[in-house]
Amino acid sequence: MAKLQNKNELIFRVAIALPVYRLFDYLAPEQLVPTPIKPGIRLEVPFGKAKKIAYLVECVQHSDMDIGKLKRVERMLDETPLLSTKDLALLHWAGGYYHHPLGEVFSAAFPVTLRQGKSAVIQTEKFYSLTESGKAIDSELLKRTPKQKSVLEKFQAHQSSLSEMELSAWNGSWRTSVKQLLDKQLLQLGTPEFGANSTPSASENFGNPIIRSNALQCNPQQQAAIDAVCGSLEQFGVFLLEGVTGSGKTEVYMQIIRSVLEKGQQVLVLLPEITLTPQLENRFRQRFTVSIAISHSKLTDRQRACSWLTMQRGECAILLGTRSALFTPLKNPGLIILDEEHDASFKQQEGFRFSARDVAVVRGKLLNIPVLLGSATPALETLHNVNNKRYRLLHLPERAGNAIAPVLQLLDIRNKKMQEGLSEALIADIQRTLAKNEQVLLFLNRRGFAPTLICHGCGWVARCRRCDANLVIHYDEGMLRCHHCGQEQRLVRQCPACKTGELTPLGLGTERVEKVLAELFADKTIVRLDRDSTQRKGSLENYLQQINQGAVDIILGTQMLAKGHHFPNVTLVAILDVDSGLFSIDFHAPEKMAQMIVQVSGRAGRAEKPGRVIMQTRQPEHPLLTTLISEGYSSFARTALAERKEASLPPFSYQALLRVQAADAQMPKLFLQAVVELAQHHNNGQTQILGPVAAPMARRAGLYRYQLLFQSSRRPELHALLDVLMPKIEKLKQAKKVRWSLDVDPVDLY
Repeated sequence: MAKLQNKNELIFRVAIALPVYRLFDYLAPEQLVPTPIKPGIRLEVPFGKAKKIAYLVECVQHSDMDIGKLKRVERMLDETPLLSTKDLALLHWAGGYYHHPLGEVFSAAFPVTLRQGKSAVIQTEKFYSLTESGKAIDSELLKRTPKQKSVLEKFQAHQSSLSEMELSAWNGSWRTSVKQLLDKQLLQLGTPEFGANSTPSASENFGNPIIRSNALQCNPQQQAAIDAVCGSLEQFGVFLLEGVTGSGKTEVYMQIIRSVLEKGQQVLVLLPEITLTPQLENRFRQRFTVSIAISHSKLTDRQRACSWLTMQRGECAILLGTRSALFTPLKNPGLIILDEEHDASFKQQEGFRFSARDVAVVRGKLLNIPVLLGSATPALETLHNVNNKRYRLLHLPERAGNAIAPVLQLLDIRNKKMQEGLSEALIADIQRTLAKNEQVLLFLNRRGFAPTLICHGCGWVARCRRCDANLVIHYDEGMLRCHHCGQEQRLVRQCPACKTGELTPLGLGTERVEKVLAELFADKTIVRLDRDSTQRKGSLENYLQQINQGAVDIILGTQMLAKGHHFPNVTLVAILDVDSGLFSIDFHAPEKMAQMIVQVSGRAGRAEKPGRVIMQTRQPEHPLLTTLISEGYSSFARTALAERKEASLPPFSYQALLRVQAADAQMPKLFLQAVVELAQHHNNGQTQILGPVAAPMARRAGLYRYQLLFQSSRRPELHALLDVLMPKIEKLKQAKKVRWSLDVDPVDLY
């Protein structure tokens, strides 16, 4: 170990966002201010021929490198760390638990602008509000300019100032219309009012009312849940709020949040999907006067940085965000909530593969604050923690208000005449529901027109050239598209193999069902909600508004409809193809299928009108379906946990999946065979090493894919092996010829 000649000169040990399991040493900057230098500050350092942003991990007096070869830090970007010592402790834990390079873990905790080295300054936003003329005018007078009409109606419905961030979250093309409405003196540059993003923080709000609308009357179970969490504020504990769909979980959240805000503390609320954010945001703004920040991937980098910094400084009281918002620093943390905690979207599936739910629990423990997990269909891992008394169960068994649980029924479609996936019995049920001026929701978890194009003459099938997958027909666009790699081509009219056979769509997609619905119910309004139909910014919110206003008769969609949405007039829900989720090589599939069925069913009968759920199936005796219908999700979960225990599968064992891909068909297997040799040398017999095997989709986007599964009945043994393996794996000669990643606690085996 080389020793410094100048004992007073510090060495900065830094993390850089690179896929390497090591830190880097630099000499301290020459003009170093003699104040204490704390870990977590951002630095600019020379790296090769470029400059990179680095994060200070520690200051040391010695380096394993030759001192003469060390470069010097060029700039310190922060005088004090933007992250607290507990935030840094969380990042170190996460890097260790997920065996991921620390530089990439640190980078994930910062918004893009700060990762790029930009100044940690909040860029002030403009606010707009209605003029007196804008409040009085009938928006129908702007019907010839529909975009201006839509913006004006947004302001008239909101009744307060709107920020640039809020307008962008609502509709990306608002600027031109706002300028035109300013010119017409219907809008004016305004100042933020209570409810806008820069209203007083919780700590500044003492003496002011925290709520602007009164809480709803709670039933005894809701009140018991509120009392349990409020009685445990300012100490760590994990609560599972298991409530049937429509049981009023959001009202429980809001009443607990009020207690936290009254203590001058902040709340972090995580949601699985962006589509749920506007609806929950509106409810929060209607209830609370304090500032609310939003963070998800549809916002601009500047907007996300603004949310991050306002929470970090304590200028904002509530943060509503998706998975990536988990690491946002909180000046006065009081509570973390994860809604729909079972959702697979909480697991990052590329790069730093962390589980937002599991890291949130660790963060709560470090901060000594409660963590509240909410779901109608809790993950089996969460229920296992409840059974082992690690988490406390709060149960809401009844729907809130006068709503009653929907009636579930299986519709056997074996040997029945079908019209593009719709049985005659279902069509008759839809007609009866519409005749009562009630709405129908149809669920099919497959977008596009049909999943396969097949030749009726020779059996040729349209396949993706880069994946082991069929191309999906998108009829309206005249395209064949791969839903795995995104490759697309024009829809062919003639079979390229036999040149004569008739090309036929095989299977169902939402686009195909939409066409037959338009023929069967020509006088009704049909809305299709899937990733294709809601690509344009603001389109989903507009559709949801039409549905809630009663302007839509039939709603057809994919999993974006499955949770969170409240459609009071929907009384019939039909799941068109239950069977597709019943047969899978992944042991997670039955759990995900049961959760999806329960969540979709929860959209029916949420108000006074009773609801029905029809599931079309060719497997009416399947135990998963019969258990769900006769005994509910809790009974299914008990059975599934018993089966997992019998098979020694998670949560009764612990897994890590090493995925590999390469353009060369042999390299992934050769690489994993080298890993197996390494692992066997260091394995104490406590960890099973399963594989290497080809991935279920063996080729994707032109790359050949293999995987290796590590499984142990004891978590410490698994992680001890991975601790030794990870730095060695990156040094294997085959590692330079493949792309590989480690997924600890994988939520699927694909």
